Amino acid sequence: MTTLCLDCSTGISGDMTVAALLDLGADQDKLKKVLASLDEQGFEVKISRVQKAALDMMDFDVVLREDNHDHDMQYLFGHAHSHSPDHGQAHTHDHSHGHHGHRSLLDVALLINNTCASDNAKVLAIRIFEILAQAEAKAHGKSIAQVHFHEVGAIDSIVDILSVAVCLDDLSVTETVLRSLNEGYGTVRCQHGILPIPVPAVANICSAHGIDMQFCDIEGELITPTGAAILAALNVRTDLPASYRIKATGMGAGKRQYSRPSFLRAMLLEEKSTVGSDEIVKLESNIDDCSPEVLGYVMDRLFEAGALDVCYSPIFMKKNRPATMLTVLCKEDKRLSLERIIFTETTTIGIRRMTMQRSLLARTFENVQTELGEVTMKVCSYVDQNGTQTFVYPEFESVKKLAQTHGLPLKAVFDLAVQAKHHD
Repeated sequence: MTTLCLDCSTGISGDMTVAALLDLGADQDKLKKVLASLDEQGFEVKISRVQKAALDMMDFDVVLREDNHDHDMQYLFGHAHSHSPDHGQAHTHDHSHGHHGHRSLLDVALLINNTCASDNAKVLAIRIFEILAQAEAKAHGKSIAQVHFHEVGAIDSIVDILSVAVCLDDLSVTETVLRSLNEGYGTVRCQHGILPIPVPAVANICSAHGIDMQFCDIEGELITPTGAAILAALNVRTDLPASYRIKATGMGAGKRQYSRPSFLRAMLLEEKSTVGSDEIVKLESNIDDCSPEVLGYVMDRLFEAGALDVCYSPIFMKKNRPATMLTVLCKEDKRLSLERIIFTETTTIGIRRMTMQRSLLARTFENVQTELGEVTMKVCSYVDQNGTQTFVYPEFESVKKLAQTHGLPLKAVFDLAVQAKHHD
């Protein structure tokens, strides 16, 4: 299992995330190829090494060819503000409405889907924009269809968000741990006026997705809406593996000048092959007056919000009424946001909850080559007094894709993948 650990103690933005992932080892050539296929070429990217707090780190910058001036800082500090090269988390400052016009969520999705990025990268990039759209819709009292992105929809931010998705896909990240998320204090100026920190979009995203933050003594906005949306799209958890090895570290430079240098530290962790344990929460509710369509929708929403598992069981309630018991497994930091979904989307008026301990087999993900193509395998290990036992399970989506491509039964591809792994 490849775990990405993000230390956001001095904030997070889109360009900082791209830089940290490139510093971790994401393929620059692959990223440049995807960006070259973007049907909007009024930009260039600059990838360089910089020093902050005497530390060497990566910098990722999107430069607009027709206008390289930093409009973001004009909105933040006014036209007369003098700033150093460390001028901003520049191209992801989502509420500084700008100079590239407006784009709808559909416009952005079409741009992303027309690139040569992998399907996984496209899905993640569009998901980040969907989260931003939901946050902006709530902030302005509009529907998602009515939301038109300003600077967020501009090409520089599309490049940042698409680059994050491409780099994460290239690094084969399977889960993300958030160590700390600090936000500054004060206000920022945008085209609509003066806004308090955290700005509405950041507050809405963290609230909707159960992301914990803490305030620190740095004056300024440390978390951009794009940064918050990236964390939400990754369904970050807050607990580190019981034991792990650091495979790589990466540092992404921020550009805005604060009382302390801004940078994002990222680490790739590899869990050791031992049986681990953790603590989860089980939520249960008996529902006898909710349609199957609604329950199906609720399951999708719960998984999107970070539930570990969701299931329905048929039961009989008082007066022999057929009913359904909803069971949700989650981490404690996701409980409140999942309970909110259950209360608002179903007809239940009560939720039982129980804290439980569970044992976990260590797992890794490996790609196995078969005669039909590559299959991703989940490899689990169990160690006891009799030695190590290994269990191999092909990932469903990987097997499904090959089965559909070659017109073969799913089970036949599944068996072929298992055989290929055993002969590997």
